[in-house]
Amino acid sequence: MTSPSPHWQMAIDLERCIGCHACSVACKVENDIELGVFRTRVLYHDHGAFPNTRRSFLPTLCMQCADAPCMTACPSGAISRQDDGIVRIDPDTCDKWESCIKACPYGALHIDPVQKIADKCDFCSHRLDQSMAPACVEACPADVLIFGDINDDQSPVSRFYQRHGSELKGLRVERGTRPQVRYRGVGTVTPQAAVDKLPDGRAHDPVDYEIDQWAER
Repeated sequence: MTSPSPHWQMAIDLERCIGCHACSVACKVENDIELGVFRTRVLYHDHGAFPNTRRSFLPTLCMQCADAPCMTACPSGAISRQDDGIVRIDPDTCDKWESCIKACPYGALHIDPVQKIADKCDFCSHRLDQSMAPACVEACPADVLIFGDINDDQSPVSRFYQRHGSELKGLRVERGTRPQVRYRGVGTVTPQAAVDKLPDGRAHDPVDYEIDQWAER
């Protein structure tokens, strides 16, 4: 019997995140991402009142949505969700209208400042082709990013689902996107207020990283 084709999926354990930004740096180096734009970010949220204060972290990237609004919004059909579960952009077909950016409720897309086309995380597809994990997963020192083939019961992500499936949540599921990246610790480790401050319909500000906006008012 032939094994099913891989279906790549990621879970993020906020209980383990230390906010080191290793994932963001590894992503930029591996994918040659230009200065000021990001495929992967780690945003933080300060909450509480002195002396009972806390800083929580929220790694963000493309959610590889099962009902991807960027794909629906793209007038040229440059964005497609393939059989392996990854939403990809065809650079040769991208029409540069930025419709995908406006449609994304996670701030996951940006325009490459050199190529002038849409860009986002694709789970380091070139590494997957070589049986390697995405750069962010490999670089994380705290095993925050759990990745693998959800069709393989023994993959890291499948085992994580078996242990923590009832605790996992997608971000902004009320938007009907069916995000395939799910988080452990939303509402407990990292407040829902942090999720609510994710950019909606635009990329993150490339100059100030929107740091000040993550402090609870």
